[in-house]
Amino acid sequence: MVISTIADSMLRQVETLQDSVNETLFEPVIRLGVTGLARSGKTVFITSLVANLLDRGRMPQLVAAAEGRIEAAYLQPQPDDTLPRFDFESHLADLTARAPRWPDSTRSISELRLSLRVRRAGLLAGLKGPRTVHIDIVDYPGEWLLDLGLLEKTYDAWSAEVLTRLADRPEAAAFRALAGETDAAAKLDEPQARALADRFTDYLTAARTAGYSDCTPGRFLLPGDLAGSPVLTFAPLPEGASPRGSLRREMARRFEAYKRQVVKPFFRDHFARIDRQVVLVDALGAIHKGPRAVEDMRGAMTDILGAFRPGRNAFLTQIFTGKRVEKILFAATKADHLHHAQHPRLTAFMEALVRGAVDRAQFAGAETAAMSIAALRATTEETREHDGRTLDVVRGTLLETGKQAAFYPGELPQDPGHLLSPAKAGAEKWLDQDYRIMSFAPAPLTLRPGDGPPHIRLDRAAQFLLGDRL
Repeated sequence: MVISTIADSMLRQVETLQDSVNETLFEPVIRLGVTGLARSGKTVFITSLVANLLDRGRMPQLVAAAEGRIEAAYLQPQPDDTLPRFDFESHLADLTARAPRWPDSTRSISELRLSLRVRRAGLLAGLKGPRTVHIDIVDYPGEWLLDLGLLEKTYDAWSAEVLTRLADRPEAAAFRALAGETDAAAKLDEPQARALADRFTDYLTAARTAGYSDCTPGRFLLPGDLAGSPVLTFAPLPEGASPRGSLRREMARRFEAYKRQVVKPFFRDHFARIDRQVVLVDALGAIHKGPRAVEDMRGAMTDILGAFRPGRNAFLTQIFTGKRVEKILFAATKADHLHHAQHPRLTAFMEALVRGAVDRAQFAGAETAAMSIAALRATTEETREHDGRTLDVVRGTLLETGKQAAFYPGELPQDPGHLLSPAKAGAEKWLDQDYRIMSFAPAPLTLRPGDGPPHIRLDRAAQFLLGDRL
């Protein structure tokens, strides 16, 4: 185990040194990680970002684009031949079709390389010609990122934590019943182990649907080619005797195998090489589901940032300790579900949600930001009179019925503490009002030459994540 850890560390150092030399002597590469929990809009974000970097008419806040210094943008074969390519063309076709539809969500890791030919700014502009900057976009499920927290936990600690968390969740009733009648000290029975893992997976699926964010291990929800394997056939059990050959002993062994064979390779091969990171958050969805979902999301954001080793890249630091994430953007998605007058309140809520985690990141040297965005705008805004009140509403096509509707989701409080305090106190519901959210279908697009898809603040997000390297 120790030798393996040392070898992994040396491999990362060699890869980092190679990356540094390549960027210094040849063409700079920015590895941008894009993640978020389920239904946060990762696929749409990447598709719209790439489309708007290829056609930059809607990117005035990206300084290099506004100054006309980006001479060309084009897609290239990705550098990692072992990763699936992010299917940009198919996803863009879904969004721009005559009858547009949302593309399928992220199920695994994928990558896409976008290259920009950029004229230099300042004094170097007249001394050197344009340079090429490569942006390697790495798309991966947020549940996999949460799994990195398992590396520091034993099976006993993880089991105790999970069992405490699901004790009062109705979604876990079937699993609790099966686990309660299971003799964990008895000899391993594979069908019984399979049944426990299946019930636990059912709970994770239901919990994610209910709006909870702490749904780990992530590969239980997105197993891919690991489906049915022993490394995904375990579940939390109460602490107790674990004689050799027992069910509990085997569950603990498989938990350690999951960390060793699934989580660590992801960290080593992909996550540890990321320079910039955007974490997409469906904050409105959590608010709609209630205080418990908000508090659960706050904990998940803390765990996510804890998985990073934030700090500023330096050449010697990269050689000896590996790359550190330089910038992290927390983006509340689906801002188009609110009138723009409420966007500052959504951003303030997002900042408060991640405040503790962000403070630790800034102390370590990483630059962080929070903002509210819509990678693809699906609504228009209206002002209406209702019961003697003037309401700022949004209008769009409802996803379920296909009908046009004007929608008022409720007014977010100016003070985010009015949402976070009940969440921390464990309140069952909001005291003053209910916050609603609708699912809108993408609007049909008519794009002028040179324009990418309409968005909200995607250009500001791009400037924060990429602007200093362009």
